[in-house]
Amino acid sequence: MQTSNYNNSRRKFLQASSLLIAGIPLMRMKGFATPFYNQTPALPNNVPQTVLANKRVKLEFGKEVMVMNDGLQPSMLCTRKGTLIVQAQLPKKPLPQKRIYYPFAMSTVVSRDGGENWNEFPLKENDNGVDFEGGIIQLKDGIIIALETYVTPGDKPDTGAGLMYTSTDDYRTLQGPFDITFDIPNAEFYGSSDDGGRPHVAMRLHRRILELPNGDLLTTIYGFQKGDDAPSDYQPNMKKSRVMLFKSKNKGKHWNFVSTVAVDRAVGTEGFGEPVIVRVSKGPKAGRLICQMRTGYELYSNHSDDGGKTWTKAKPLMYADIDVYKTVDWAAMFKDIKRKGVLVTPDSKELIGAVVDPDLIETRSGIVVAAFGVRIPAKLCWTIPTHPWNGNYLAFSLDHGDTWSHVTRLTSGIDTTHYMCVEETMKNNELFVVYDFGHWNGKQGRYTYGRKVKISV
Repeated sequence: MQTSNYNNSRRKFLQASSLLIAGIPLMRMKGFATPFYNQTPALPNNVPQTVLANKRVKLEFGKEVMVMNDGLQPSMLCTRKGTLIVQAQLPKKPLPQKRIYYPFAMSTVVSRDGGENWNEFPLKENDNGVDFEGGIIQLKDGIIIALETYVTPGDKPDTGAGLMYTSTDDYRTLQGPFDITFDIPNAEFYGSSDDGGRPHVAMRLHRRILELPNGDLLTTIYGFQKGDDAPSDYQPNMKKSRVMLFKSKNKGKHWNFVSTVAVDRAVGTEGFGEPVIVRVSKGPKAGRLICQMRTGYELYSNHSDDGGKTWTKAKPLMYADIDVYKTVDWAAMFKDIKRKGVLVTPDSKELIGAVVDPDLIETRSGIVVAAFGVRIPAKLCWTIPTHPWNGNYLAFSLDHGDTWSHVTRLTSGIDTTHYMCVEETMKNNELFVVYDFGHWNGKQGRYTYGRKVKISV
């Protein structure tokens, strides 16, 4: 086990070592693209780096373990029995179906020994299964519910249709899909492509489902209401989205609109998307909902103290002074790079970085943990990934999300999609965090891997 309590010379040595390791060609062998149950590639042995230190916080990092070879952009649940369930996308196409589906097949693996060994969860014949990027939770009664990420137009105006799957045996079997419904006032399902430029008659459930003390459920959708017509800079046919909060009083069968969490046509390149919510259960802010959202540039955050009915104005959140607009620090790396046939200049917007796909949890002891990826720059990070800020991060708040006083970089300067997820295991203040290596083209290998992180305060 290694701790993050390094002295200055030790820290400088490890940072230099990690950048050297990141450039070793052996990490990019073609064998990395084989299925996860065949040849297992050597992991890059990332050395965590403390980029903002709180003297009260000490972290111990377990070894990196292979979770799924070929997998990218993971989602995860840890059950009360300690079962880890991880899903990621594969480089093959899913089975065709009438309902909108993700353009890559999804695979799910399960570990019942704390992440040491993983087994593929079997799909039903001729079934793509559930894409639980839409959210997965184990309720107080032990039932696991997983929501398919896509919400499509309902059979009446201002309604949406979704799918839910359930498990009553700790994810040994999965039942469904079951039809679920949404009330979405002024819903607008048409007029925007997805981030790949594909037709997209849908909205997206994303990340966390919360169970309130009274048994009601909360979750978030990013999508559109009438009038949301601001064009996105990310894709020509894409519109800037808003984030909305929904509540279910019947264990996910039907969801009512609660509020708009955030909308602003001037924010970022994408508006507000990829939200995650957490509910603070301890301290003077008990009951507070915190939401973090991707915008295409910096991360934004806001909160609600009335159960989600109203929200503070969303504002940029910068962890450890990681400023995605500080392009002068990396402009020279890209001076000979062309983007869409045009040479990238030092003042080009193409050089701006991005924070993507945040995740949030509260540990049983009350520590709020954030996971997020930083792209330097937002798209050119896959042309040259070696800037040290480019990577996957964990941040820790000891004051219920008010401030983030300890930040650790798990990967630095290597290929990654920057998507990750975090859960607390059965042991208090022990995390299991999952992230990925590689790119969608798979030419340099791709896989999902992770490690345990023990927090001491």
